[in-house]
Amino acid sequence: MTSYREILRLHSQGLSQRSIAASCGCGKGTVQRTVEHAKKHNLVWPLPPEMTDSRLRDLFSPSSKDSGYYKEPEFEWVHREMAKSGVTLSLLWNEYCAQCRQNGEIPYMYTAFCDRYREYSVRTKATMHIERRPGEQMEVDWAGQTMEVTDNLTGEIIPAYVFVAALSYSGYTYVEAFLSRNQENWIAAHVNAYRFFGGATRILVPDNLKTGVIKNTNAEVVLNRTYQEMAEHYGTAVLPARVRKPKDKPSVEGTVGIISTWIIAALRNWKFFTLEEVNESIRGQLEELHHRPFQKKGGCRLSVFLEQEKPLLIPLPLREFEFAQWKICTVAYNYHVSPDKMFYSVPSAYIKKKVDVRLTRSMVEVFLDGERIASHPRKHGHPGQYSTLPEHMPEDHRKYTHWNAERFLAWARSMGDNTVTVVKAILAARKVEQQGYRACMALLKLSDKYSAFRLEAACKRALTYTPSPSFKSVQSILATGQDKLPGEEPVDPSAEFGFTRGPGYYGDGGDR
Repeated sequence: MTSYREILRLHSQGLSQRSIAASCGCGKGTVQRTVEHAKKHNLVWPLPPEMTDSRLRDLFSPSSKDSGYYKEPEFEWVHREMAKSGVTLSLLWNEYCAQCRQNGEIPYMYTAFCDRYREYSVRTKATMHIERRPGEQMEVDWAGQTMEVTDNLTGEIIPAYVFVAALSYSGYTYVEAFLSRNQENWIAAHVNAYRFFGGATRILVPDNLKTGVIKNTNAEVVLNRTYQEMAEHYGTAVLPARVRKPKDKPSVEGTVGIISTWIIAALRNWKFFTLEEVNESIRGQLEELHHRPFQKKGGCRLSVFLEQEKPLLIPLPLREFEFAQWKICTVAYNYHVSPDKMFYSVPSAYIKKKVDVRLTRSMVEVFLDGERIASHPRKHGHPGQYSTLPEHMPEDHRKYTHWNAERFLAWARSMGDNTVTVVKAILAARKVEQQGYRACMALLKLSDKYSAFRLEAACKRALTYTPSPSFKSVQSILATGQDKLPGEEPVDPSAEFGFTRGPGYYGDGGDR
């Protein structure tokens, strides 16, 4: 699916249509049409908040296909197929024509097809030196070799994976070791590299690791959502190297070889007990490498970087990128989502909708179709905690938000001191006060069934068994009548008034 938002963002940074098309996995024609539509509708980056992804699709999706152009064959695929036994250009042309008819596109005639393939095959044999511009491109990758960390308790050898980031123009390099190659370390490595360089490049060229690139084909490039978010934060465009095409990132491939020799191999006989020791030694070796003179041109990596490249880097934002996870959740019937075993409220109108949840260390944000519909401070600690905003609740649920400990205690005081003591014990027994509200409500509601007098008596008897009675214990005392055992029945304060009838009046065998 075409990312019109990303096209407009990259266009605002002055990238060429070819670079934008490569980054977004679409054709240059799509980029051109999107830019023209944006001008026609007076849309400029950053887009207004009400311009969601669905509205962009409705605005920019073409209503009909262009029919005046021939369908360009995928000659890379043709070249691979020609290497197989029995495959001819005639066979491939027939398959190409059948695909065009199926998609309603216009194919080249056989002669033109063969001529264009011959031109392609000649071009693929040629090599070319691409002159990089200062501050334009940073290439990143994991080194093939690892370093070793020794556990000082067990002696176990733990591999340390080496991340390499190289600026294509100066060759200035950042290197750091991590204990895993997960997404969090992948993002942290980029953030640390940008901090080390003091700026960001306009283009970022990674390999096709799943922590960064989900899909990379001739037709489509799909980035990991967190990786895309990081690129937007630093104002850079991600152009992944093609699969099995190391020449797309020659700087970092060459640098990895240099790092393997001058850092990893040079430190092969050292014994490290912590990751910090590994990275401290890497920094020392890296500083020597940056001061080492070039063999075929003047200066060194450090001098070229400081004089020619650093002034042209994109300035870093005021705040470093904060790692965020994205999860897909369904809003439950209690209008909450649970992406991390905690519960966060969403407006009740979105019940049973699938939403995108973004989790950082401090915040939880909920999005529907690119529009943020809820945000909460992230909760930490024991699972099962709730963060509920009253405005997210249905109208008939909001009345329960007015209950609090003071209101329960005030209700309990109308029944007696023992009831107050039990309510305090129930509230204190929970880690979160709100978790005891339901038990307090049930306890005080017992007065409707058994009378306030008997509830107070039951609470008094429960306190003789334990200093922290529960709702169940008080309910059991009332159900079994233990609150009015012979000789221990408390005096009903209503007995001092006249016209008080005893139980015999109501048919228990006494005189009327």
